[in-house]
Amino acid sequence: SSDLRKNLPLAFFGFPETGSIALNTAVHLYHYPEGTRQRKDERAALAKKDEWKQYLGGVKECMMQQKSEIFVEAGLVQDFEQVTGLEYWIKNDGSINSGGESIVELRKYQLKLGYDTVPNFLKLYAQALPSKLNAIGTHPTTQLVTILVSDVGSLNTVYEVWKHGGESSCGMEAMEQSRQASRGAKEWRTGIAEIAKLATSFDTSVLKPAAFSPLQ
Repeated sequence: SSDLRKNLPLAFFGFPETGSIALNTAVHLYHYPEGTRQRKDERAALAKKDEWKQYLGGVKECMMQQKSEIFVEAGLVQDFEQVTGLEYWIKNDGSINSGGESIVELRKYQLKLGYDTVPNFLKLYAQALPSKLNAIGTHPTTQLVTILVSDVGSLNTVYEVWKHGGESSCGMEAMEQSRQASRGAKEWRTGIAEIAKLATSFDTSVLKPAAFSPLQ
């Protein structure tokens, strides 16, 4: 299905290795720069393909349930050169040179209800983020891919998407090294303390990219 899925703007496809997402769950992210109209049109075009119909007919035997949500990429993604955004990975398909030991880390914040909660979170996050990105000892492969804010689904949910490892570097080891480094970043620790007041829960998951996933 890899070639078929790339008829859509696929940014990531992978499976959890550990964390809050249940094992044997296929997680995929698509990026639609033109919004919901583009999503609707491209999905409708794919649905007409006989190959896609055959694929769905076969894969449904393996599925227990499906879930779809829509997220908006936070504006602050454009404010930091070190943050790639999802579109970068569609244009620079990492699966062409895959074969490393990279992982993708999803960090989920469930925030309190309220119209001001997400804007306040993003303000605090943007203020604290430089100290984490530049923390001494951060593994050189660690990279913040994007920040996603829920638009359809469980609202007031924010995801950080991080990439760790690759080539000769172990993703899990890189993640742990970068986590340790961030704990020494004073502004980040202060920001997270304020963010914690806005959140009702926080959890993480580690996913292994499929061989055809652009984000590796």
